[in-house]
Amino acid sequence: MTIRIDRRSFIVTGSIGLGAFAIPGFAQTPNVADARGFTHSVASGEPTADSVLLWTRYVPTTGDSARLTAEISETADFAKVVSGGAQITGSWRDFTSKITVAGLKPGTRYYFRFVAPDGSFSPVGRTKTLPVGAAQSFKVAIFSCSNMPFGYFNAYAHAAARNDIDLAVHLGDYYYEYQPGVYPPVKDVVGGRTPQPIAEIVQLADYRLRLASYRSDPDLQKLHSLVPMIVQWDDHESTNDSWEGGAQNHQKNEGEWSTRRSAAMQAYREWMPISDEPWKAYSIGTLATLFRTETRLIGRTKPHELAPLLFSADPAKALVDFRNGSWQDPASSMMGSQQEDWLAHAMRASVQSGTKWQVVGFGTIMGKTKTPLSAESWLGPDADPRAKAYMRAGIAATKAGLPFNLDAWDGYPAARSRFLKSAQGMGANLVVLSGDSHNAWAYDLGQDGKAAGVEFAGQGVTSPGFESALGVDPKIVAKALVDTNPELKWCDTSRRGYMAMTITPTKVSNDWIFVDTIKTPSVAATIGHTATVMRGRNVMG
Repeated sequence: MTIRIDRRSFIVTGSIGLGAFAIPGFAQTPNVADARGFTHSVASGEPTADSVLLWTRYVPTTGDSARLTAEISETADFAKVVSGGAQITGSWRDFTSKITVAGLKPGTRYYFRFVAPDGSFSPVGRTKTLPVGAAQSFKVAIFSCSNMPFGYFNAYAHAAARNDIDLAVHLGDYYYEYQPGVYPPVKDVVGGRTPQPIAEIVQLADYRLRLASYRSDPDLQKLHSLVPMIVQWDDHESTNDSWEGGAQNHQKNEGEWSTRRSAAMQAYREWMPISDEPWKAYSIGTLATLFRTETRLIGRTKPHELAPLLFSADPAKALVDFRNGSWQDPASSMMGSQQEDWLAHAMRASVQSGTKWQVVGFGTIMGKTKTPLSAESWLGPDADPRAKAYMRAGIAATKAGLPFNLDAWDGYPAARSRFLKSAQGMGANLVVLSGDSHNAWAYDLGQDGKAAGVEFAGQGVTSPGFESALGVDPKIVAKALVDTNPELKWCDTSRRGYMAMTITPTKVSNDWIFVDTIKTPSVAATIGHTATVMRGRNVMG
């Protein structure tokens, strides 16, 4: 179904009610400003051993402010409400509500709901606190890169249908900023999945509306209502290839970058079940510490680009000079010095406390990745000229000893080295989780010739990978990539889905789960690959 919204009415009222579009006949409602009540179901996040953040959105009949109450219980009938809270919401926060409820028991499933001033109830959600002590097993579902027009969120549906997930993690690109028809192009849009507004999102109202469109998806709503989710943004929650001072997809005629960045951050914090801290640590008993990071809008240095080097008078020399010079500048940072220091101290505290695993979520890939010299042969004779140029640039970079994606950790080698040396020095059992690339990867991360940790990088929920531009068997692509890159142990560049990671005291195993299709609704999926790391080794196998 195509989601149709009167954008002018939205801007005037400051509110929408997209959740109601799941109700048969609602599409005939003449004006979205008429939508009232609980518009987008419920969600939870920021779990600890004794608290959790609860989220909903409620628009009162008057369109004015409203006082909401949250209730949480160990039973679905709410016979005994064990904790709760209250908050006043209104147009200043787009009628969203986030209430942290405390006094809970560790490692316990709870049911929760919100109560409106008129006595009406939200849908009932389910959540779970983190364990304390010697937990024996903990399972995490990991997502990234969910571009609605490319297809259905079947990865969310599959995860929601399971009953063994303790926590969900979203590593970024939860939604995309583009004008419909740009990415994906019109020919690739799955019918009925065009989000609002019908323009690139730039202003606060735009970001709120785009989030509301995505949050109206029934599979995403279902997952949020069943499992607590830890979320962090990557670039598309603001705009493509963003950094602290700008972005590739921010133009001068779109206003000040600081204004757009602030709008993106505000809307995200309103609509997502996340606290306002830019980074945070989560203790999973003595089993693991999970670290949520920020690597886009606060401390990231502007990424380098290969294109200017390739168009210089002597590209080969320009690439080598870059490799030996500015590429290795220690001032180029992914996280900024404040976050680097926080993460180092927090990880060290985790190790010294006896916690078995240190799990760090980053938006972009850390594993070293170069383009195979055979890559141009992957393209058909009628390939898009942009794909040909991309491959040729990657090959030229490889010949100069450079990676192909400077927007990932590969573009910040000094910062990467600092992080991995820190992990080695403290004796961490490091597992890195990452997204952004749309493809599936498994890396052994090394530094100074020694093992530093492993990386599980997830495929997109719907965003396409290399297969969208290539005319060759994906197995050929995967073999060439693994053969070219010593840290890379396995990859898949052709299928969509999510990861499911199981943490135990002695090992961490990760399943790459591939859905059968994204073109029609389906929960059919298979495990395409499993990788395991034993504690104390920091390499897979």
